[in-house]
Amino acid sequence: MVNPTPTEDTSSPKPIQLVADETPPTPLKCFTGALFSGALGIAAYSMTLSIHSTFANKPLPTGSPFAANIASAVRTLVLGVSALAMVTLGIATLGLVALGIQLLFQRKPAE
Repeated sequence: MVNPTPTEDTSSPKPIQLVADETPPTPLKCFTGALFSGALGIAAYSMTLSIHSTFANKPLPTGSPFAANIASAVRTLVLGVSALAMVTLGIATLGLVALGIQLLFQRKPAE
């Protein structure tokens, strides 16, 4: 039979140590990240417009209702994923710019 009382002390759990970057964010890092995120957001916007115009110029298949439903669902999903990427990158860009501005005006702690 197994001993029901543990032999190790489990009353105080050990803290989990995470490996993280210890360097604080700087305005240069924030604005550089915002530049890249903004460029990708603009590319996603351009891709969304291209997908929308391509789908608008090609009619749905009218052979069967099942094929029309599948084609409509695929179009919606493709356009939705593209729009989601565009909005996510736009929000990330705005957040990084706001953080960079906040870091520019933040007082340095006295050491």
